[in-house]
Amino acid sequence: MIYSREWETMLREDLEQLQVERLQMTLNQVYRNVSFLRNLYDKNGVETSEIKSLTDLSKLPLTSKDNLRDSYPYEAFAVPLRDIVRIHSTSGTTGNPIVVGYTKNDLNIWSSLVGRVLSAVGIDGQDLVQIAFSYSQSSAGLGFHYGAEKIGASVIPASGEEVLKQIQIMKDYRTSVLISTPGYALHIASVLEEHGMDPQELNLNIGLFGAEPWSEKLRGEIESRLKIKAYDNYGLSEIIGPGVAYECEHRKGMHINEDHFIVEVIDPETLQVLPEGEKGELVFTTITKQAFPLIRYRTGDISRIIPDTCECGRTFRRIERVSGRIDDMIIIDGNNIFPSQIEALLFELEGVEPHFQIILKRDDGLDIIELRVEVSRDFLAFDEIRRVEAFKARINQQLKTRLGLHAKITLTEPMALGRTSGEKVKRVVDLREA
Repeated sequence: MIYSREWETMLREDLEQLQVERLQMTLNQVYRNVSFLRNLYDKNGVETSEIKSLTDLSKLPLTSKDNLRDSYPYEAFAVPLRDIVRIHSTSGTTGNPIVVGYTKNDLNIWSSLVGRVLSAVGIDGQDLVQIAFSYSQSSAGLGFHYGAEKIGASVIPASGEEVLKQIQIMKDYRTSVLISTPGYALHIASVLEEHGMDPQELNLNIGLFGAEPWSEKLRGEIESRLKIKAYDNYGLSEIIGPGVAYECEHRKGMHINEDHFIVEVIDPETLQVLPEGEKGELVFTTITKQAFPLIRYRTGDISRIIPDTCECGRTFRRIERVSGRIDDMIIIDGNNIFPSQIEALLFELEGVEPHFQIILKRDDGLDIIELRVEVSRDFLAFDEIRRVEAFKARINQQLKTRLGLHAKITLTEPMALGRTSGEKVKRVVDLREA
């Protein structure tokens, strides 16, 4: 279902002209009102008036989280504080949080964009939508909440409830849509199984998941165990929150809301823009945000632009599902390893739950890898130590053969790595500089 056909099916030439016009307006706004961008452009000798086409965008310098942290709390805002009606922020676990402001118009646009996301996977006014994302400073919970209300769906704000309560709500209220992280959805499936509950006793039929990279194999696992259709979507708090890109019913990539965002893919090492179809780091420019516009913002997320068109009729370009993050990349003996590669490997081994954590340490100048893997309690209950050790050896053999890694394997019980409704699983813990 297409929420805003007028925009989502625009002719490409009309869309690109709209993007240029909105980009020029945004550049004028940020140069006047955002000091760090004005200083950055002046330092690099950039004249914003010379940006007259989409190809000119690459003449502008890139921006990053560091720029936004240095602007804490309000220096990156492009409107006076009196015009700000809501503030969200990132966690700030690695420095100052990134503080994101919204005007009333920003919130109206945001709700409509999330409405597109929900409509694209078949959610409508007949659905009861249970949101298990946090409603704290994170943008996910409230973003989906107002988007669901925008399309007339009934919203169950179940944020913060423990998993058995979430399941009870699903059962009693006849929830039809679950919105959460994919890891939390799988946790719900595990708890259902532990308590002998059949997921078909629930009324769930759609799951909309995001906030962390997840593979096609994980999608299949969730669908099989919860008996639902699972969809991906993409957003960042800095850009707007949920509503940046979304899957349609064909699930062949995520459509970018290109009337509001311009996407580029760059080589994270050379910082050069890559040809369409090549995988690299996603870079976004916002072209309608009033309070907190971003120009050529490096997301750290790894994907590519899919070059062909989608049979759904939307003309917005699509990006491949995010496969990992630049800052999650592990460099061992000159080899670049991503957690998604380890996830794919673990999925192929019987008995492994798809939750793991990579611990990196340094001992006497050598890098040491510990791979902690959650497995079922039944597996750990076996008295045969040799069987457990053989299983760990199989994991290590696959790591060595396919990725060139040797790791200490630690098997843990479910939930030992920590997980809540609004949290992502921290895939990599690097203690080498600690």
